[in-house]
Amino acid sequence: MSTKTSLPTPSLTGRQRLVLTLLLGAQFMFALDFSIVTVALPAMGRELGIADGDLQWVITLFALSAAGLVLLMGRIGDYYGRKRMFLIGMVILTIASAAGGIATDPAILFGARVGQGLATAITMPAALSLLTTSFEEGPLRNKALGLNGALLSLGFAVGAVLGGVLTDVFGWRFTFFINVPVGIIILALAPFVIKDLSERIQQKLDVPGAITLTLGLLALVLGVTSVEREGWASPTTLGLLGLAVVAFVVFWNIEARSSHPLAAVTILKRPSVFLGNLGGLVTFSMESGKVFLLTIYLQRVLESSAFATGLAFGVLGAGAFTGGLAAATIINKIGAKATLVLGLGLQGLSTLSFLFLGLNAGLGFTQILVATAIGGFGHVLVIVAYTVAVTSGLPDSEQGLASGLAGQTQQVAFTIGTPIVSAIALAFTTTNFADPSTAQAILGGVHFGLIINAVIILGAAAVILAFLPSKKAVSPEPELVPAESA
Repeated sequence: MSTKTSLPTPSLTGRQRLVLTLLLGAQFMFALDFSIVTVALPAMGRELGIADGDLQWVITLFALSAAGLVLLMGRIGDYYGRKRMFLIGMVILTIASAAGGIATDPAILFGARVGQGLATAITMPAALSLLTTSFEEGPLRNKALGLNGALLSLGFAVGAVLGGVLTDVFGWRFTFFINVPVGIIILALAPFVIKDLSERIQQKLDVPGAITLTLGLLALVLGVTSVEREGWASPTTLGLLGLAVVAFVVFWNIEARSSHPLAAVTILKRPSVFLGNLGGLVTFSMESGKVFLLTIYLQRVLESSAFATGLAFGVLGAGAFTGGLAAATIINKIGAKATLVLGLGLQGLSTLSFLFLGLNAGLGFTQILVATAIGGFGHVLVIVAYTVAVTSGLPDSEQGLASGLAGQTQQVAFTIGTPIVSAIALAFTTTNFADPSTAQAILGGVHFGLIINAVIILGAAAVILAFLPSKKAVSPEPELVPAESA
């Protein structure tokens, strides 16, 4: 009887550890920025005189600029240097965060959020592609991506809790100021530590493709975020979603004919890229939607405080961090495809378990603690596995594109997840979540939203299981021929 042995994962050098710390620190900051201001919105509105109906723009403007530009910025990094783009993004983030912290009127605050979103679009694909090109494909890169996934999920998970603490103790302005010293430290060290050794692509930027893609993403995000306010059948929602579809069709046709495409159709058609990003889109969007529904359950059904709600989600971050630490080992043993399916399965089944939530506070808290830990573990397995699938087998010259696609998936997913799941749940409840009503009515809507959430996750797992080619761990594929020389 033979036993299978595998070589141990190579150790990181001191320089690699420092590079990893800087890049992961930046990624954590951008994940934090997405959610940290959420609980501070009422305080911002009161001090700056922002109407309740306009507060959502603090979130939406960030999401629009981040999701709409991330793929374009990743490609620009391929052309003009990822280290340069990383540093530019960190400068913009630091300045925008300082501006948000000293804002004296709504225009300055909104402008600061646009700046933070732009910095996210510039820096996240640059940081991820620097990460993938700084570590050789295989166990070492998988380990780095595992830590990246853990910190990304942890940043999103603790953002709201940290925002609440900062707002209560120091005031809402510190949800912006927290970025400034971290940004300065990264800018002081990164020029001397991070190296961009990949060759740059010498070709023109695909301006028509960039414009149509950005337009399509902006229309998609605006269309989905309008669902909560105006409903699926409103002319605004349908018009924006229709515009997004048209823009994406035009973008595909442009890319198929361009001699210097923003995103080569040959790459977009690859099962690892398409299905990997499908897994990422589903895991991010449904996780954010699930957290929203559980927040409604805790605060509107069980009447828990915001502090108790934050504590209930604490184990989600712990489960996610544990998943990030274990992800590389699991991927190295069973491969990216099996890890994607496993992670989605854990996330979906743990979501289904919430159908047993009821009006008993003790049982509800216990179940949330256990199930969110399991789901968080699976969630981060998907994050790491889809990043590995999307970025593996590509030459260094395409890593900015692959990283941009992964970042775009993440930003779009977090933007559309809550509005979609919220609209689904509201369709099945007899009251609006914001209005006083019976706990049982709200619980019915939460249950329905969670069922659809789980079905979407498990459906994606089935599609990936059926159509994503199996590949032990991840082995490089032949380099793609550049479009202009094909």
